[in-house]
Amino acid sequence: MAKRRQNSVTVLAPAKLNLTLDVTGIAPNGYHMLDMLMQAVSLYETVEVRKSRGLTLKLPNSTVPVNDSNTAIKAALAFFNETGLLAGAAITIHKKIPVRAGMAGGSADAAAVLVGLNELYRAKLTTKQLCDIGVKIGADVPFSIIGGTMRVTGIGDILTPCAPCPRCFITVCMPKNGISTPKAFARFDEIGTDIKVDTQAAVTAAENGDLYAMCKSMKNALQYSSESKANAPICEIMTKNGALAALMTGSGAAVFGVFETEEKARTVQAALLEKYPQAWVVMPVKHGTHVVNF
Repeated sequence: MAKRRQNSVTVLAPAKLNLTLDVTGIAPNGYHMLDMLMQAVSLYETVEVRKSRGLTLKLPNSTVPVNDSNTAIKAALAFFNETGLLAGAAITIHKKIPVRAGMAGGSADAAAVLVGLNELYRAKLTTKQLCDIGVKIGADVPFSIIGGTMRVTGIGDILTPCAPCPRCFITVCMPKNGISTPKAFARFDEIGTDIKVDTQAAVTAAENGDLYAMCKSMKNALQYSSESKANAPICEIMTKNGALAALMTGSGAAVFGVFETEEKARTVQAALLEKYPQAWVVMPVKHGTHVVNF
């Protein structure tokens, strides 16, 4: 009996949080050198990729522009260029990860398209090959593909697997306005920081399964560079309600707090939703972008 041809796939791509973020210098090309502990969490973009003669993109119920600068379109074009396939795709992204949040939503979209097209057209590209394509689209794309818990260095392109984050519950809050990553780094260059980040200490704590020590090491050198006025108030609400750590992720504007129990995390989520438009309770996950139907 002939095997039915696969015409579409559905892919889940997780959001990321920066458990640590340190700026260690500036590369010759002008990019900032970073040292970060990054964690995939259970908030997902759902991306449907269907075989098509052309290349189309739909973003239902999203304000993200649909044009050639979208990371999903860039990823599809890069995939077809790399493989030489004369094919197309109809892409539909159901966004859950907020925009300009520091949670790699655009990178997750690109990762989902690469993984989805690789499965759909049976291109058999390795994870490394997909990451090599992805990093040209955005520095966070390789992490979005692989996921889990990673120490990320260079300009964000060198990934080293770490021991998984100890079990915990994380409340993430997104204020009304997002943050421009270039503006945040420009402001960092202007004002600097006195925040001392020790990513190795966080990595060691994860290896020891010590959530308390890990949380003590969670710091973000860009915290003061954020233009978000909601940053400090959100952190204060989380800390007052038992967060073991509360800080901004990436260049902002999303803020997260780490809790021992789901009950504490849900209580803070409810309190935050009285003042801010979006808040989620998530958990660390060990996977990255993956196909969920065949």
